[in-house]
Amino acid sequence: MRGAILALAAVVLVQPPPLRVSARARAVRPGEVVVLEIAGGDSAAAVHVRAFDRDVPVYTVADGGRRALVGIDLDVRPGTYAASIDAAGAHAAYDLVVARRAFRTRTLTVDPAFVTPPESARERIDREAKLLDQIWRASSSDRQWSAPFVRPVAEPANSAFGTRSVFNGQPRGAHGGADFLSPAGTPIHAPNAGRIVLARDLYFSGNTVVIDHGLGLFSMLAHLSAIDVHEGDAVNADQRIGLVGATGRVTGPHLHWAVRAGGARVDPLSLLAVLGREP
Repeated sequence: MRGAILALAAVVLVQPPPLRVSARARAVRPGEVVVLEIAGGDSAAAVHVRAFDRDVPVYTVADGGRRALVGIDLDVRPGTYAASIDAAGAHAAYDLVVARRAFRTRTLTVDPAFVTPPESARERIDREAKLLDQIWRASSSDRQWSAPFVRPVAEPANSAFGTRSVFNGQPRGAHGGADFLSPAGTPIHAPNAGRIVLARDLYFSGNTVVIDHGLGLFSMLAHLSAIDVHEGDAVNADQRIGLVGATGRVTGPHLHWAVRAGGARVDPLSLLAVLGREP
């Protein structure tokens, strides 16, 4: 009688390498952009990142590394905020220690028409605010950019992001972008590739162009004298989109460039510092 040989196959569960997370930023404070760089784990697994109570899209770069672009809104209070990173059972956390940031205050006396809109404009203002809110919530799920970000004009910014303004003794909201004192008629270039999701006249910002760069990242360029693109157009990095002007509620020609990252209002100069190319 032959002895039966029972072969037992051992199932070995191989754990993926642990996730490794590092951060790159000009600073970790309100109004800044932080790039989380994620390595390790299963390279084929989807990576999920959550920070500041919102999901943050993850994208893959040419060398196979994975990144997440985290915006710290200008109203975030100082403190420690944990970003959680998950991929096929692997988990990591990264503490974003947000430092205090003091924003400047400027006091100006201007024509009252620039401070208090007439009652007849209220409906339009509300309608345009809802439109912009819908735009910020409907970004493309695909990353539209690959090249570094560039300044839309060559001139340096002359108005600081986050500045609190007091007009005719009345406090107003924080300045959610950077102003560039460029002469009227100066060509404005797309900071990077994307799709035009708004190209029209708005009450406060005048002739305005909004570019969806994908993954929750938007550029708004305001007060143009002329718009050279249409809603729905795809644009390339550095493509001309219009001319500097003084439309909307302004006191002189300049370009206003604002950036949204995952709904957070961030300094465009911070975006240039981490993902850009200075002239």
